[in-house]
Amino acid sequence: MVKVAVIGDGSWATAIVKILSENSERRIGWWVRDKNDVQKIKTIGSNPSYLTGVQINARRVKPNHLLAKVAEAADYVILAVPAAYIKSALDQLPKNAFEGKIVISAIKGIIPEGDILVTDYVHEKFGVSYDRMAIISGPCHAEEVALGRQSYLTIGANDLTVGEEVADLLRCRYVNVSCLEDLIGIEYSAIMKNIVALACGIANGQNFGDNFQAVLVSNAMQEIEYFLEQLHPVENRNVNASPYLGDLLVTCYSQFSRNRTFGNMIGRGYSVKSTMFEMKMVAEGYYASNSIYKLIEANNLEMPICTAVYRVLYDKVSPAVEMQLLKGVLK
Repeated sequence: MVKVAVIGDGSWATAIVKILSENSERRIGWWVRDKNDVQKIKTIGSNPSYLTGVQINARRVKPNHLLAKVAEAADYVILAVPAAYIKSALDQLPKNAFEGKIVISAIKGIIPEGDILVTDYVHEKFGVSYDRMAIISGPCHAEEVALGRQSYLTIGANDLTVGEEVADLLRCRYVNVSCLEDLIGIEYSAIMKNIVALACGIANGQNFGDNFQAVLVSNAMQEIEYFLEQLHPVENRNVNASPYLGDLLVTCYSQFSRNRTFGNMIGRGYSVKSTMFEMKMVAEGYYASNSIYKLIEANNLEMPICTAVYRVLYDKVSPAVEMQLLKGVLK
């Protein structure tokens, strides 16, 4: 029996639990922060805070508020806590907590404290080899998983044998899973597509139409490719593949995209603080924008879209001003 730990209790974590529990040979330990929520999940058979329509299989899924206990029992550990909170969650664990395990990040964000990739943090904090890690990438929205709609995942890994192991965990009747040998590239791409979705939302909030957004997304894909080539070049990377272009498109266009929603509210005149209050969910692109901008500056990169989002969110430049400036840059 394969034992998997899912660390996190939000929408994406709940969706991953649902995917895993489709297979009768999986036993899932699920770390849920709140002890009361653990009891509610056991009682009502669903997550009381996220994706309430997803029924939790009590025979295969065991929620627990004790993180160390959940992690210790697993062969595979899936991290699904927002990047801004992953350190505070995992810092309570001993340094050998992941010894002998495969650690999988389902986090599409960068840790704002130190501007560090999740894989780098796991490697430095817990000594996990990069060859024993993997990344779960889309295009795949939690809300569509909840509805049982056909979905696609890509596993990024340095070691494709590890990647295939992880892919086997997640394959089910409505989820197709493939692998690519690009752990860090896929991780960076997943981070950056959220920033682009913010830009699309801002443009939409400013009443720019479909024509502008199509050019914006096209230019953004070139910007992501340029960033990856500068910071993490690999041979034969195809940025038109699903975990790059596909994940970018769904995040920029989907009604379920919280980053697009966040950007749309900013474009309509909401402040960052009021947007966060209204949404009540983490938009990874907000924190990522600051971290990626620091890398842009440090490496003297020309990335007008990511820069525009940073200036709106952190320098408080008017969205109207930044969108007008982008009009003259995009091709």
